[in-house]
Amino acid sequence: MSIDHLRKDLVINTELAGQPLCFHTTWGLFSPRAIDEGSLLLLDHLEVLDDDVTLDMGCGYGPLGLSIAQRSPQGAVHLVDKDFLAVEYTQANARRNGLSNAQAYLSNGFSHVPEELKLSLVVSNLPAKVGNEFFQILFDDARRHMKPGARIVVVTINGLRDFIKRSFKENFGNYKKLKQGKSYTISMAVLED
Repeated sequence: MSIDHLRKDLVINTELAGQPLCFHTTWGLFSPRAIDEGSLLLLDHLEVLDDDVTLDMGCGYGPLGLSIAQRSPQGAVHLVDKDFLAVEYTQANARRNGLSNAQAYLSNGFSHVPEELKLSLVVSNLPAKVGNEFFQILFDDARRHMKPGARIVVVTINGLRDFIKRSFKENFGNYKKLKQGKSYTISMAVLED
């Protein structure tokens, strides 16, 4: 395989939540060959409302947030990542799929999310190796941006599920395990009034 061949975009034509989507991606971004198992599990167990205002933390090339944008036509989806390449690919994938209700921008967690933005849904495929301290910051920032009744739904490797359960109870006052698969757990909390 030549270097020139490796420099070309990888193309993923798939169906998420029953809807066709096309993603272009590249080497160096998370799971460039196919939508990863954790994201697929999250999307299979995620309830999306027509008018959700959503934040996808650590969007990569956009599979979670863009699938949500497709399912939430009256809503708005903010996709953030600290990797400029991820943001560029997500912006292009939003245009490619005709999703004008999605916008991607650089942000380390919530660092560049508009302060006035009030969310009804926060989703993330949380990376296992960023450290529990970073998760604590993310959950605290998420709580401050969520409106009453908003949901936070994350997928993690199973080894993090007890930490997520404790953290959600501390930050949101509740925790619900939506699904536990062989390798991944889908966890949810609701911001109560």
